[in-house]
Amino acid sequence: MKRVLPFLLLLSSTVSFSQSAQHVSPAEFVRPATLPALFPAPVSIKLGKGLITLSKSVVLIAAPGTEPESVALIRSLLTSAGVATITTARQLPAVVDRSYLIIGQGDAGVVRTALTRSAAVVDRHAEGYTLASVALGNGALITLAGQDADGLHHAAQTFRQLLLGPGLPELVIQDHPAMPIRGTIEGFYGVPWSMASRAKHLEFLASVKANTYVYSPKDDPYARDRWREAYPPEKLKELGELVTIARRNHINFVYALSPGPSICFSEPADFQLLERKFAALRALGVHSFYVALDDIEYTKWNCELDQQTFGPPSAEAAGVAQATLLNAVQASLAAHDPAARPLIMVPTEYYDAKESVYKAALRKNLDSRIVLQWTGTDVVPPAIALADAKAATKAFGRKPLLWDNYPVNDYAQTTGRLLLAPYARREAGLSTELTGVLANPMNQEAPSRVAVTGVAAFGWNDQAYDAERTLTYAVRVLAGEDEQTTAALLTFLDTQHMAPTFGSQPWQPQAPRLKGRLDAVREALAVGDTKTRQLALEKLLREAAEFASAPDIIQAGTVDPAFAQQARPWLDAMRLWGRALQLSAAGLAAANSGRPAAARRYFATAKQLAAEATAIQTIPGVTRFDGPIKIADGVLDHFVADAPTLIALGGAAENEPAAKK
Repeated sequence: MKRVLPFLLLLSSTVSFSQSAQHVSPAEFVRPATLPALFPAPVSIKLGKGLITLSKSVVLIAAPGTEPESVALIRSLLTSAGVATITTARQLPAVVDRSYLIIGQGDAGVVRTALTRSAAVVDRHAEGYTLASVALGNGALITLAGQDADGLHHAAQTFRQLLLGPGLPELVIQDHPAMPIRGTIEGFYGVPWSMASRAKHLEFLASVKANTYVYSPKDDPYARDRWREAYPPEKLKELGELVTIARRNHINFVYALSPGPSICFSEPADFQLLERKFAALRALGVHSFYVALDDIEYTKWNCELDQQTFGPPSAEAAGVAQATLLNAVQASLAAHDPAARPLIMVPTEYYDAKESVYKAALRKNLDSRIVLQWTGTDVVPPAIALADAKAATKAFGRKPLLWDNYPVNDYAQTTGRLLLAPYARREAGLSTELTGVLANPMNQEAPSRVAVTGVAAFGWNDQAYDAERTLTYAVRVLAGEDEQTTAALLTFLDTQHMAPTFGSQPWQPQAPRLKGRLDAVREALAVGDTKTRQLALEKLLREAAEFASAPDIIQAGTVDPAFAQQARPWLDAMRLWGRALQLSAAGLAAANSGRPAAARRYFATAKQLAAEATAIQTIPGVTRFDGPIKIADGVLDHFVADAPTLIALGGAAENEPAAKK
C-alpha cells in the first residue's frame, strides 16, 4: 500500500474515525495494543491495554507559554492524520467525552492535571518529555509534556511516529537524550551543500531528535581561507534564513571559523577580526560558535609576533598559543551574549587518545568551559570503544565531543562511493564519556540521512541502539512508507555498504546481502544436484530482475526527489549492472540446460554492459575526488566475470545454431 503522506495511516481500515467519541462504546473504543517501534528508542515505554480511536473532532489545549510553532506542528500532524475539526479549550472538563490533546511544558497546571489523570509524571531531564495516552470512558486523553520547549518538540516527533501505527496505543513514554549534543557538522572538503539542502537537513535533524548543526564547510572561503573578510550581504542574508529555520526546528545553529592556516595567535588585530566575524553572525541570532584548528601545521608560526610571544614553534607552544586565543574568545562570547553557549573547538591533534605534549598543553591551559572535538581512535575510526573515550577524556582533560567521520566521502578511499551502511561499531555506554556526537556527512545531503539517522539515534539512547532496525526505519522514511520503494532502496544501499578507512581494510564490508545470495548460487552449482541447481538459478533470475528494477522504482517519485537526484550516477550504474546480472543468470540457466551458444551470447552481452557500467563517473565537481562509480565492487563484478566459468560450456548443443562471431 502506498502512503505518499506519512501521516495518513490513521485513515486505514485498521483504525476508523468516529464522528464523535461519545457514540462509541468502551468495548469498541479500546482494542489490544502492541509495543510501537519508535526511533530513536525511548528510555521508557509502559504499554496500556488497547488502541485509541481518535474522533474526527479533537479538542486541543495548549498550555500558556507554549510556542506557536509547536502548536502549529501539532495541528499539522492531526490534520495529516485525518482529524477534520480542531477546536481549542483552556481547561480539561471533569468528564472526557471526546478526544482531548494537551500540550505544553510540565510545570503548566493543565499539563500537570492531564498527566495525573493519565497516571504519569513529566520527565525532568533536559530536553526530556512525557507522552501519555489513555482511554477515558467514551473519550481519550493524550498529553505531550516537555520538561522544556525542546522536550515538547521532541514529544511531537514521537507523536508523529505513533500516528503512523495501526491506532494510537494507550501508553506512557518517558524519554530524554543520553548525550547533550547530537547532530551533524558540515565539515567536509568539496562543494558545500546548497542553502536548500541545508534547510531540508535542518528539518530532517529535528525529525530524528537531533539538536545541533555546525556550519563548517571547508570550501566556504569566508570561513577559512578568507576568514578575515566580512561576508557579502547576500550570503549573510542566506545564513540568517538558515538560523531562523534552525531555531524553528529547535536546532542549535553553530557557526564555525577555521582561521588556523593564517592566524597570528598573539596579534590583537586578528582577534578583533575574529570577534567582528562572530558579531555579524550573532546579529543573525547565532549563540554558539566554534573555532576549528584542524588540518594545520604547528611546526611553524604564521607571524613573527607568535615567535616572540610563545617561543620557537613546537607542539607544546602551539597548544599554549591556541589555548590563549580560545580562552580570549570564550571570555568575549560570554561578555557579549548572556545566552552564549560554550565555545567549541577542534584541536590540531584531533584523533587518537595518546598522551602528547600538545594535548598536555591544552589540558593545562584551555578554559574548562570550552568543548573539545575528537574524531576517535583515527581520522576515520573502524570502531570506538568506551575505553577509547575514557582515554581521550584523560588526555584532553575533559569529556570530548565526538566528531565522527562517517558517512563523509571526501577522501581518496571513498572515490566513487556513497556510504550507506548503518552507523555501527560504536560501543553502548559511550554517552558516559562523551558530551555528544556529531556526524560529518557526505557531499550528498539526502543520502547522508541514512547514516545520520543512526548517529542521532545512538546519541539519544546508545544503550538501546539497534543499527539495522534504525537503518530500515531511515529507508522507510526516505521511501515515503512505500513498501516497494523501501525494498528497492535496501537493495541499493547494499551496493554501497562498504565503509573504508584511511587504511587498506574497510570497517564495513561491501554488499553483504548480495554476496550471500551470489555465494549461495556458486555453492549450489558446485555441489548441488540437478534440482538444487535449477532452483538456485530460478531464484537468481528473480533476484536479478528485482536488482535491475530497483533504480527505476527509486526514481519513480515516491522517494525524496533529492535522494534520487544526488544518487543519479549510482542508480544509472546499478541499472546497467542489474541487466548484466540478469544476462549472467540467463547465461547460467542456458548453460545448465545444455544451450552453450545461447549462454555465450548472454555472457558476452553481460560483459559489455558491465564495461559500460564501470565507465560511469561521479557528478563532476561535487565530491573532492571524482572517479568511476562503484556498485557492489568485489562482489557483483566478480560474479559477472566468473559466471562463464561456473558451468562448462563445451560445443554447441544438438539442434542449436552456433554462436555468431
